[in-house]
Amino acid sequence: MVMSFRVSDLQMLLGFVGRSKSGLKHELVTRALQLVQFDCSPEVFKKIKELYETRYAKKSSEVAQPQPQQHRSPEALSIHSSYDRGSTVARTSISTTNIDYPALYGKYLNGLGRLPPKVAKPEVRLVKLPFYTTLDELLKPTELVPQNNEKLQESPCIFALTPRQVELIRNSRELQPGVKSVQVVLRICYTDTSSPQEDQYPPNIAVKVNHSYCSVPGYYPSNKPGVEPKRPCRPINLTHLMYLSAATNRITVTWGNYGKSYSVGLYLVRQMTSAELLQRLKTIGIKHPELCKALVKEKLRLDPDSEIATTGVRVSLICPLVKMRLSVPCRAETCAHLQCFDAVFYLQMNEKKPTWMCPVCDKPAPYDQLIIDGLLSKILTECEDADEIEYLVDGSWCPIRAEKERSCSPQCPILVLGSSDVNGLLPTPNGNGENGKATADVVDLTLDSSSSEEEEEEDEEEDDDDEGPQPKRRCSYEKGLVSAC
Repeated sequence: MVMSFRVSDLQMLLGFVGRSKSGLKHELVTRALQLVQFDCSPEVFKKIKELYETRYAKKSSEVAQPQPQQHRSPEALSIHSSYDRGSTVARTSISTTNIDYPALYGKYLNGLGRLPPKVAKPEVRLVKLPFYTTLDELLKPTELVPQNNEKLQESPCIFALTPRQVELIRNSRELQPGVKSVQVVLRICYTDTSSPQEDQYPPNIAVKVNHSYCSVPGYYPSNKPGVEPKRPCRPINLTHLMYLSAATNRITVTWGNYGKSYSVGLYLVRQMTSAELLQRLKTIGIKHPELCKALVKEKLRLDPDSEIATTGVRVSLICPLVKMRLSVPCRAETCAHLQCFDAVFYLQMNEKKPTWMCPVCDKPAPYDQLIIDGLLSKILTECEDADEIEYLVDGSWCPIRAEKERSCSPQCPILVLGSSDVNGLLPTPNGNGENGKATADVVDLTLDSSSSEEEEEEDEEEDDDDEGPQPKRRCSYEKGLVSAC
């Protein structure tokens, strides 16, 4: 009915709802279609029907001038299928007694089978995505309704961008060649009004924008036998295939009808980068060191019902994600642990493959729950020579450094066999300690080595006396080195 209106009818309809009445006819048609698609209240539908019937009632009375004028009932009205009055296409007349205006409107406008809401009912909501900031809602989540019993269904949708939206897209920066930061995206989810829904593609999905098919993310390969590969369900960017003008864009979603119900929505969004999210987190997500200190005390507070008293808790300064020293320590407020991970790498990993799972406890850690630990950030600047610290019950901390190996004197190495006495007593001639306790056997390597060397030297001297001239003797310094070795 709206598509058959003249300029004056369109202006009356737009004026009725307080919308702008200025512009060319195609602009008025686009504005009226958006009104019908997004905000078709019973009053608006009644006004459209009234304008439509008034127009065709006048036209019918002008054609029937030779006959006496009489009141024409709605049953005598006809609906013409042509868009333009001057069209030469043959017109088909349909009796209004068999017309279901809402069904006709829903099928003609977007092909999604959406009826004007007669009774307010819950709407499908999609979860907010950290890397996408919604600027405008072009099409509210609308159910994909099968038109027949075929397994493969097609659902078309038409919409147009406003001049402001076109300018936003054109003037936005490029994230990479050919990809603008401001985009028109298509999101698909289950038709479930109980809670916000995550993106979920139907089987055999294909998206056609105007005359070209849009690429849809493929499946992740699975290395495990018997496990089906998973598909990353993300918003589908349609911007590069759209008319960036006042012209109407047509989107056709092809999907498999296998019993589950899906809804689609169109949004104008601004895509964010991990660096932008990190900067936003640094601006609004830093938790004051004193609050973090109070949290440490709370964790280590003595529990009267517990028989085990916790005197401290160790926290690593190494990120569990990349095994490198933390630079921006963060964790989710919902996490029960004090261990942090690096926000830089966490955001970069979720930018590539969004999972938003804490790498420490493997529980959900969404972006809006992340905090930067101000106390641990301060500790990282003050403690540069340790990879681990320990929080104490009073909220203080101390570094934990690796123990250095004990160095032995090279002049008198001692080999201890067995366990030494608790008092560390040396053995007495009778083999017992001072109090008669058995101690470990101690072997002095220096004495053994020096005495054996002296015996060898004496044997060599005797042999040399018999055979020939006597060789030079080793100095005491060289003997000391041999003994130490």
